[in-house]
Amino acid sequence: MALVVQKYGGSSVADASCIKRVAQRIVATKKAGNDVVVIVSAMGDTTDELLDLAEQVSPLPPARELDMLLTSGERISMALLAMAIANLGHEARSFTGSQAGVITDSTHGKARIIDVTPSRIKEAIDQGHIAIVAGFQGVSQDTKDITTLGRGGSDTTAVALAAALEADVCEIYTDVDGIFTADPRIVPAARQIPRISYDEMMEMAACGAKILHLRCVEYARRFSLPIHVRSSFSTKEGTWVVADPYTEGTEMEQPIISGVAHDRSEAKITVVGVPDKVGEAATIFKTLADAEINIDMIVQNVSAAATGRTDISFTLPTADSQTALGSLKKIQPRIGFESLLFDDQIGKVSLIGAGMRSHPGVTATFFAALADAGVNIEMISTSEIRISVVVGQDGVDAAVAAAHRAFDLDADQVEAVVYGGSGR
Repeated sequence: MALVVQKYGGSSVADASCIKRVAQRIVATKKAGNDVVVIVSAMGDTTDELLDLAEQVSPLPPARELDMLLTSGERISMALLAMAIANLGHEARSFTGSQAGVITDSTHGKARIIDVTPSRIKEAIDQGHIAIVAGFQGVSQDTKDITTLGRGGSDTTAVALAAALEADVCEIYTDVDGIFTADPRIVPAARQIPRISYDEMMEMAACGAKILHLRCVEYARRFSLPIHVRSSFSTKEGTWVVADPYTEGTEMEQPIISGVAHDRSEAKITVVGVPDKVGEAATIFKTLADAEINIDMIVQNVSAAATGRTDISFTLPTADSQTALGSLKKIQPRIGFESLLFDDQIGKVSLIGAGMRSHPGVTATFFAALADAGVNIEMISTSEIRISVVVGQDGVDAAVAAAHRAFDLDADQVEAVVYGGSGR
């Protein structure tokens, strides 16, 4: 008997018929002799609809009350799913994040998991029940308030619970058949990846691939927990995310490039005319850190000899841009930089692949493909297994398609299907 943790995204439980289909899949897993714990997201676009409703009531809703509102979406899903499972002759017990023992810090809207104490989940399993947990939420260790984990929080809930329960596998069900070499909406000929490493998946998640959230993959790597990404709309095998996909019972040869990811959710800020003095860059980024803003790519120009000043450009989530601009303007008199430039019409395109460590020429091939597609590069960032560029937003699709072709990632026949329309 195995302990299987399954997570179903919003498109998988979008309506009553979807919930019934998910219930049948869960019961089939239970009948196969497994213990089953299920994590669910809110139905369809419920979270976005609740956010819109909150904005209609209040332009700046209190963070605590907003979390109370948003967590209701997952509670609706878990209760309806438990009812559907009961109709199939099996008993299911539903739990909120706090009842499941998901303990977080006190940051509303993007809380981080501190600990998981799933005693009530273990009790339900021991009694032979199917445990259903509301994803995306927990309870603050300090204030005891309900918190939300931010976008992708249900993925993180699933992996954290699976690790705490010492599950055999965490299955993430979505509306595509697995992880693909590119977004099927941009590259219809994208190929499904049978197995991928934690490191590669972390880079893809950080670069905009929306199948798995970055924190979820980090958590899985820390506990060496296999993640199985599958579609709730089909019975195809899906994709395994594991420590070393090229040695774990497979004959696969390590590819040079595993995939091409893109991200349209970032903006670029340029701090113009920063005095070239020790500590000025540190002050700028300390200010942004104090505002809890994550910075992605950074480029600093060579200081102009005539003026002794330089420009510093960086990318950040568009949603944080106004907060960042406000924070930087406050320190402008102290630092003495000249001005701030803002551009939200950008996109990031990234090549990811562990094989590029041992294959020269990857960068040259990538840049040549973008040049042939007429795409101009604004910023460049690299890691050991990733090359990322910032381009104009209207060039993202062309850049992704060109890079995909340049590294022979196109499938022989079109196989990518997006069942639910969102890719999540």
